[in-house]
Amino acid sequence: MALRQVYDPEIPVNIYDLGLIYELKVDEGHNVYIQMTLTAPNCPMADYVVEQVKEAVEDVPGVVSAQIDLVFDPVWDKSRMSEEALVELGMDVD
Repeated sequence: MALRQVYDPEIPVNIYDLGLIYELKVDEGHNVYIQMTLTAPNCPMADYVVEQVKEAVEDVPGVVSAQIDLVFDPVWDKSRMSEEALVELGMDVD
């Protein structure tokens, strides 16, 4: 999956396993809509991460375009992380 190729620059885990992707839709015209967040609303790398997501998705064969909406509601927390991400970061798996 293309989203697993994009990493938060400050965390050695991809954005998908971090739980930063809230919604992903593909329409009949192969246009992709993604609603995502960041681990912190004041992330200085926000534009960079969003652009990396857009580029990764648009590089997928068959995708016409990608629209990325950055949201902060609901607020991200570690409960959205995959078990693999928790292990990678040395956090407790509940």
